[in-house]
Amino acid sequence: MKEMMGEVLVTEIRQLDAKGSGQAVFWRENEHGNKKKLKLTIPRTLPGEKVQVTVDQPHRRRRKAIPDEIIEAHPERIEPACPHFDLCGGCVWQHWQYTGQLKQKTNHVKQALEAQGFDPNLVKDAIGMEEPWRYRNKMEFTFSPEGDLGLHEQGNFRKIISLETCLIAGKEMVEATMEVAEWAKEHQLKGYDKDAHKGLLRHLMVRQSYVTGEIMLALFATEDPFLHLDEEVRDLVERIEQKFPQVKSLLWMENTDWADRTQSEKTHILSGRDFIYDEMLGYRYRLWFDTFFQTNPTQAQKLVELALEMGQPQPTEKMIDLFCGVGTFSLPFASRVGKLAGIEIVETSIQSAKRNAEDNSISNTYFLAKDARKGIDQVLESFGRPELLLLDPPRSGAGGKVMRRIGRSQPERIVYVSCNPDTFATDLKELIPFGYKLETVQPVDLFPQTYHVECCALLTYTGA
Repeated sequence: MKEMMGEVLVTEIRQLDAKGSGQAVFWRENEHGNKKKLKLTIPRTLPGEKVQVTVDQPHRRRRKAIPDEIIEAHPERIEPACPHFDLCGGCVWQHWQYTGQLKQKTNHVKQALEAQGFDPNLVKDAIGMEEPWRYRNKMEFTFSPEGDLGLHEQGNFRKIISLETCLIAGKEMVEATMEVAEWAKEHQLKGYDKDAHKGLLRHLMVRQSYVTGEIMLALFATEDPFLHLDEEVRDLVERIEQKFPQVKSLLWMENTDWADRTQSEKTHILSGRDFIYDEMLGYRYRLWFDTFFQTNPTQAQKLVELALEMGQPQPTEKMIDLFCGVGTFSLPFASRVGKLAGIEIVETSIQSAKRNAEDNSISNTYFLAKDARKGIDQVLESFGRPELLLLDPPRSGAGGKVMRRIGRSQPERIVYVSCNPDTFATDLKELIPFGYKLETVQPVDLFPQTYHVECCALLTYTGA
């Protein structure tokens, strides 16, 4: 049947795509009796469910549609806990029991590895959380042109959902965020319009230390706060200092660039300092606004412990930490090996890694700001062959050239930490011709209520 707004279809969800949305295929016949395939992406659905959707422009081969009705529900379907779930893009699986989420993540890793010729039985069940809520220690919120503060609508980068709460962020982080949102509204401060390139407020980044409780609030705006906003800034500082003594860093970041990123051309410290302290496994880290640090501290600690267990670092060994960032893995490993070299292309992260090593009285590290492949060559010249190599690349993976360079350097053991099972699997395949054997893979859920999953794997050198 047809309606003015589109065609109403009943279909079954076959599988989930890489972003956690349901996928369905619908066949129809045209006037000539030929069958035509319509591929549908249907968010907030689960495998095996029968759903009714209304499809606009059904003549197109690929369409996205929101379910009108769940006709036959998955047995693990539950009521989402957050009032914003239907619109907000922050979570995609609140309608799925957590045990089901974990099974899906384990299967994703298995499928990715099997597609590259590995034995899926090497993959253990994903390690989940006892309490899969309020786990994030960092969030980035965006202002709408009208001045509302929230998150992007799912699938619509230009629309902001004004938030009343956020159940994956720490409670104190949300309360501080709502205070900034109220301040902006009371002073009638406009948000940034991405199309017109006009407006004042762009983003609010909030991060909190799991151990120390310290909070950072970084407000990104297009103007110097002291040109004509003295009264508004004083009010913001007074509100935050009175209500949130745990805020140890209140920053105003000037950003006039057209790119929609949380970057700063000039940083103004409104209150406190320009960093906060955090800790993991007893090591202390300084976190600036642009510092990469795992956003789920509880599970990140398990990830580091797993890497240590797999890598078995020894006091007489040399080690390379590739894509080392600010030293999240470097410091715990450096305390257990003879020498450690960390390589990272981001200069500010390397400076942070050096400072973090110094703060923790670790003196057997060498940190190099260099591209991964060139960095390996430089380290090997002065360092020699490492017994142990750890890499934790970005979502895009390390890439074939880097993996082959690792293979040629022949470390005895490789620990690969990944946030993307697909690039993880293709990277691992590059090591097999160099004589490496995949021993085990342990998925860890750092992002409950979303489709993301981390992995930690061990490979050993068996001889080329």
